[in-house]
Amino acid sequence: MVTRATGLTGVTDVTDADFDVEVLGAELPVLVEFTADWCPPCRQMGPVLKALAAEEGDRLKVVQLDVDANPTTTNAYKVLSMPTFMVFRGGEPVKAMVGARAKRKLLEELADVL
Repeated sequence: MVTRATGLTGVTDVTDADFDVEVLGAELPVLVEFTADWCPPCRQMGPVLKALAAEEGDRLKVVQLDVDANPTTTNAYKVLSMPTFMVFRGGEPVKAMVGARAKRKLLEELADVL
């Protein structure tokens, strides 16, 4: 498995090419942030995702997908707003959330899928 650094420790960049392997084929539940460089709320989520990956790494894989560079996956899951967060478990999306949020709030929303 190749892990590309996002600049965020514990957070992996995924692409259209490796989404099936990295996300759909993952053993752990995966939190995917659909993000874009031009999106201020997406950048605001960086420290939150880094902290989440550090604290929950044994129970949750955290990845980012750049929507501009990866339109196939973005369109397949009908992502229209950034940031959109989706949790995948067993190859299926089980939860979706739109918009930046505090780590505490994100953890509350993830409690039922972890």
